[in-house]
Amino acid sequence: MLLGSLLKQPDEAIDGRSYVYRAGLVGPAYRFELTDDGLAWGMGRQSGVWPYADIASVRLSFRPMAMQRRRFCAQILHREGHRLKIFSTSKQTAALMQPQSGYLNFMVALHQRLEEAGGAVSLEAGLRPWTFNMALAALVLVGLAMAGLLIRALVVGEFAGVGFLVLLGALFGWQGWDLLYRNRPRSYTFDNVPRDLLS
Repeated sequence: MLLGSLLKQPDEAIDGRSYVYRAGLVGPAYRFELTDDGLAWGMGRQSGVWPYADIASVRLSFRPMAMQRRRFCAQILHREGHRLKIFSTSKQTAALMQPQSGYLNFMVALHQRLEEAGGAVSLEAGLRPWTFNMALAALVLVGLAMAGLLIRALVVGEFAGVGFLVLLGALFGWQGWDLLYRNRPRSYTFDNVPRDLLS
């Protein structure tokens, strides 16, 4: 049974023990609480409690979107194969997402509870290797295509186009590098939780 603090509205958290976010404009909020019995969760009419020792893995990742660059995700896997996703933002409008200030504290507190439980938990950060390699290859291909366009613009003397391509390439390169660097596949320990995937 979920405790009373899970009745709070999104972005209300107490000492990192509870966290609430809204995944869509319609539908219920997703609610989580760290209890003595385990990780309590509620999604509409569905709810449950996962003992910390039954949590098999945690994967942290960086999931930016067009209108919210600082968006993070934690995927929590139960030993029976069930999965929970916790995002650091709540949906406000069709295009706008609001960062949730309680995400960092909740995730830090969750890792502390998992460490205290002493279970064998796999702690992974970033994208899965094959996904990361595909994203890297796509970034390289786009970079080569833009370099080709830049060379062509220089040859024909389209200097306005050159300036546009340079600015576009700088923006794309910065955002692409940030995405790949934060999401590089790696393991971590309870003593070294990657803060660049939490805030």
